[in-house]
Amino acid sequence: MKLSRKNGLRASAIGALVVSGALVLSACGSDNNTETPTKDGGTKSSAAAAASNIACDGAKGQILAAGSSAQKNAMDLWVKNFQAACSGVEVNYQAIGSGGGITKFNQGQVTFAGSDSALKPEEVAASQKICKGGKGINLPMVGGPIAIGYKLDGVDNLVLDAPTLAKIFDTKITKWNAPEIAKLNPGAKLPDTTIQAFHRSDESGTTQNLGKYLSATAPADWKYDPKTKSWPAPNGQAANGSSGVATAVKDAEGSIGYFELSYATANKISTVSINTGASAPVAASTENASKAIAAAKIKGTGSDLALSLDYTTKAEGAYPITLVTYEIACDKGNKADTLSTLKAFLAYTASEEGQKVLPDAGYAPLPAEIAAKVRAIVPTLS
Repeated sequence: MKLSRKNGLRASAIGALVVSGALVLSACGSDNNTETPTKDGGTKSSAAAAASNIACDGAKGQILAAGSSAQKNAMDLWVKNFQAACSGVEVNYQAIGSGGGITKFNQGQVTFAGSDSALKPEEVAASQKICKGGKGINLPMVGGPIAIGYKLDGVDNLVLDAPTLAKIFDTKITKWNAPEIAKLNPGAKLPDTTIQAFHRSDESGTTQNLGKYLSATAPADWKYDPKTKSWPAPNGQAANGSSGVATAVKDAEGSIGYFELSYATANKISTVSINTGASAPVAASTENASKAIAAAKIKGTGSDLALSLDYTTKAEGAYPITLVTYEIACDKGNKADTLSTLKAFLAYTASEEGQKVLPDAGYAPLPAEIAAKVRAIVPTLS
């Protein structure tokens, strides 16, 4: 995901994750759950992967959830397998963006929300009206790189740094052959093409994580609020959801945008390597994101497992633009008619059985010690 021992996390445990599975966040494709993108850009039926030993534990009826588009394909896998094992149960997840999911959660419209960023203090306070006697908590499920995708004919290995990215997304650099880009890419044939910078139109944890990275690493060039989930810069072009941004980049020459790595993989979109100050630029890959996330620390208390990421890392091979995606649920005060299904479903997603299906869709299992904490907390939800 430098983890401190007092937080119950050790970097060595997370480092081992690189061996067992690479970290990457999934794209949110169509709502058709019959096939999911694989790491090589193909598809694989998830029906065969349905777990045979999922514990339904009284799950019944329907639960509604909404939020992060980054975890949509993971949800597709989990929902298909869970519903196959638990007859008559329906889990409906709407990929409307992290901000929309949290809003619905705090309005009592969904049983849980998916978010690519932890709840803000004011969102926790608002959740207390819905979570009677309790509050909303952050339960991490997967994490990985936010890729900077681009389409520029004749340029296959583009390198950018944080200040240059900030100026591009703030439309202060508008041509691909700008001196700042040329300096980072000696020998590249950069065309005099206008840059089309795409961003999310919806509230998004992916946007927030990119903003945190730019604010931390290029404060002189990115002066916007790093806490906002809405796109803060006045210019650029907007598209809805990670899938919308990926489609826009794929279709427009001279374009650039941000989305989870598997969107780039599935759409065959080239991605930027980041000059972090390490000895070599760092590519957006699952292994490289894992090295960066290894510096995460738990900042939540009690049942809350919110993580703090180090966006300024210069560790060799560490890709710095990363996120961890959470499920948001009440620790206490969940609705009685959906509680058993909520607990059974989250117990499955965090279980070894649920985590091991993720690599085929371009995700990776949680680090062992974080997964153990999630598995210990889910049964205590009430």
